[in-house]
Amino acid sequence: MHAIRRVQVTFVISLLLLSLAAPLPAADLKAQPGYVSSELIYEEAPFPSCHASTIVETGDGLLAAWFGGTDEKEPDVGIWTSRLKDGKWSPPVEVANGVESAKVRYPTWNPVLFQPKAGPLMLFYKVGPDPVEWWGMKMTSTDNGHTWSKPERLPDGILGPIKNKPVQLADGDILSPTSSEHDGWRVYFERSSDGGKTWTATKPVNDGYKLAAIQPSVLFHKDGRLQSIGRTMNDVVFQTWSDDDGKTWSEMTSTGLPNPDAGTDAVTLADGRQLLVYNHKTVRDDAGRSPLNIALSDDGENWESALVLEDDPTRHFSYPAVIQTADGLVHVTYTWNRERIKHVVVDPAKLKTSPITAKTPTSKTK
Repeated sequence: MHAIRRVQVTFVISLLLLSLAAPLPAADLKAQPGYVSSELIYEEAPFPSCHASTIVETGDGLLAAWFGGTDEKEPDVGIWTSRLKDGKWSPPVEVANGVESAKVRYPTWNPVLFQPKAGPLMLFYKVGPDPVEWWGMKMTSTDNGHTWSKPERLPDGILGPIKNKPVQLADGDILSPTSSEHDGWRVYFERSSDGGKTWTATKPVNDGYKLAAIQPSVLFHKDGRLQSIGRTMNDVVFQTWSDDDGKTWSEMTSTGLPNPDAGTDAVTLADGRQLLVYNHKTVRDDAGRSPLNIALSDDGENWESALVLEDDPTRHFSYPAVIQTADGLVHVTYTWNRERIKHVVVDPAKLKTSPITAKTPTSKTK
């Protein structure tokens, strides 16, 4: 226990020294350079609560998915999708649930949409009573998500991407960032060399306790290295590096950016910069996660603030998903107060960055 406390203190000190604060002062989203548009994906739905969105570009518009139901962990929670076409989001449609029999139904969790370079669109999600006992599921679509194959359970020991999208490597391999919570919070990576038919998994990158981490994203660097960053219980965004296409990874360390035990997502832009969406805050307030921010980096180690998506300490803004589409624009979806899914469009060419120097917001909720 003493060793764990020492490591936690080390990470907190690192955070204090490197980036103790709000990337930007509170500002109107629409007034910030790089902002293009924002909207709620739906106003009304047959479920009161939602969370954990994902987004992908298809041959028939953008497709988003999330889980929705009475509340997280409730058996009626299913996977819902909506499509953005001709400037309008379609009404939510349930495409998967955890019905096992007439008497048994489990909640579903954390959908992840992924379109490989060849082959059908993939939808991964989890089914089970909680993140300790859940299992991985997969469906595919050959018509851009209008219809889906019969759900199939992934092999034992393979969970699929746990929250954030897989990436496809130069050799065609699919690298899926994942994590487990049954023995501490541990990050590892799954790989498929046959278009998602079969999978292998690496060993965990961390021990799950000294630095408790889950929900990684994968980034590409110009020197050929891969970087993974994501959520921790240690008040920081973690990082780990690979110089062999994700087969092995370096010791997990802190990026210096804060994390209030909340999901993040990141993407490598076409110009080589790294873009991270995260809650720039050390401690989670009672009422939710705010602010929600975008940071940019040229090298994955030195980050600058770029945009404040939300800044209201009385509300909950979390679990972002981010992609860059073929037209160069960045699309972010995230949970808006556990009631809606919000979609924001950003032009990365127009983002203005500033050093992260101010103090982390410490205001408590009302």
